[in-house]
Amino acid sequence: MIALCLSLLAGGAQTALPLPSGRFTLAWTHSIEKVEWQEDWLVDKSGLTGREARIKGSGAGMEPPAFARLEKGWYRWPMPPAAQERLVLARSDAVADHNLCVEAACRPLSQYIGGVDSVILEPCHAP
Repeated sequence: MIALCLSLLAGGAQTALPLPSGRFTLAWTHSIEKVEWQEDWLVDKSGLTGREARIKGSGAGMEPPAFARLEKGWYRWPMPPAAQERLVLARSDAVADHNLCVEAACRPLSQYIGGVDSVILEPCHAP
């Protein structure tokens, strides 16, 4: 089974999150525009690959690309297919935490790893 490893950039806490389908969604609300953004990701041994991004609006440096399509209030577009080794998510106690969704169940990152330090997301590799 594929698992997603979450660790604090500052070190210390680390946790592995099983992903039965190898997929997860990141969701957050833009701190200035208060607009929701979502990204679907696939995890495998080559890394993390973005599948689709969605946003409920635009502004403050978060405009959807010209090729995005508007469906049911969301601008949607495919993400570049290149796998990334890891994602680093900045966090702050001044704004709402990212939500991590697995199999349609969403929880704030703090429920998985705690704190407000930046979090690294990467595939878990067996020793």
